[in-house]
Formats: sequence, C-alpha cells, structure tokens
Amino acid sequence: MRHRLRYAAGAGAVAGYLALQWLGRTYGTTRAERRRRLPGDELTGHPMAVTTHAITIAAPPERVFPWLVQMGWHRGAWYTARWVDWLLFPTNDPSADHLIPGFQHLAVGDRIPDGPPESGCEFIVVRLEPNRHLVLHSDEHLPPGWQERFGAWIDWTWAFALDDLGGGKTRFIFRSRMRAGPRWVAAAYLLAVVPADFVMSRQMLHGVRARAERTIPADLLAAAQPAGPARPR
Repeated sequence: MRHRLRYAAGAGAVAGYLALQWLGRTYGTTRAERRRRLPGDELTGHPMAVTTHAITIAAPPERVFPWLVQMGWHRGAWYTARWVDWLLFPTNDPSADHLIPGFQHLAVGDRIPDGPPESGCEFIVVRLEPNRHLVLHSDEHLPPGWQERFGAWIDWTWAFALDDLGGGKTRFIFRSRMRAGPRWVAAAYLLAVVPADFVMSRQMLHGVRARAERTIPADLLAAAQPAGPARPR
C-alpha cells in the first residue's frame, strides 16, 4: 500500500512539474501566437527555450504602453504581487500603481536595471516602437562570478508586443527567448526558470492589465509632461 502511495505521489509530482513546464512556455496563448514571429526573435538564434504568454486587455495600446516603458528595478518594477516582491526581490520597491513621468522617455540603447547595481543585471532596449512593441536584451543575467569561474554565458531577449484589436481592446503578447552555456547552466535555467516563468509572467500580465484598464486620459497627460532626470524610487 505504501509503495503504491509513494508511486502515486511521485507520478503526481512529475505530472505537476510537466504541467508547469507547459504553462511556463504557453500560458494564455493560441497556437498561432506561439508560432508567430515577433520583433526581436532574430536576436537570439536557435534558442534553447522559448516562452510565449498573452492576455487581452480592455484598453487601447496607448493606455498599455506607458506601463511597459517604466518597468525595471527601482523604476516601475515588474507588476508582480507584493508577496512575490518580498520573497524574491526584498530590496526592490513595490510595483508602481501610477505612471511616472520621469520613466516615460525610453529609447533604444537605454539600460533597464533588473537588480541592485552590484548584481550587474541589466537589460538593454534594442527595439522600441511606441504603442506597438518593446524588446529588451541581456547577456548579464548570471549569478556573480559564474562567467569567470565556469565560463558561463547567457543570451536572453524579452519582447512585449501590443496588437490593437479595435473597440478599445489590446492583445498583449510577452515572449522570452534564451540560450545559455555550458550545458549544465542551460539545464539549470530550463529546469528552474521555465516553471517559474508561469508564475512571474502570469502575474505581470494581469498586473499590466489591471493598471491599464483603470488608466484615464488625465493619467496619460500627466505622464507625458516633461520631467527632470528620474531618480530611483
């Protein structure tokens, strides 16, 4: 009896993990969206992992895009739940619940921090078309010292695409593409990051949707006003 229970528990754990792997790669998307080419796909050739997530937002793209350009460490953050911020990013500020004028003026070549300065984790803006798409690239998201000690490397893109569905609605698609090495580094990322991506990406999608849907024209006007250099929050 105990043997059967252990077998059932093991089988359930494996099934649950495989489900997280699937959801971590596909949450909210259609097959066509997963197969669709997005801006930035060409930057990471032959990726080891591709995740694509999507959500429909009851707001036009011009009410969604301002929330995307202010993302980042000590900027607008990533719109995850506060308990996630406390658990994984305890020194970061809560995700912004308002548009921040000083972080609205993003351009290709700008750097977006994804951790404290000592972490060295940053994204570089490589593609940007207002109200259409934003693509970020990183080759720095590795634990400190891994590059020097193990020859580790990573090539990672995040693409945020907005499709205007008409009628005041937007389809928001978020894709990551990743390569890494040596093989054990790639395996570690695939085993851990892809399942975690389901939790993080789902929260980010819903966080952006909630904020965009309550954004009013006055918020957009205030955010568009000239501002001095933004300071970390």
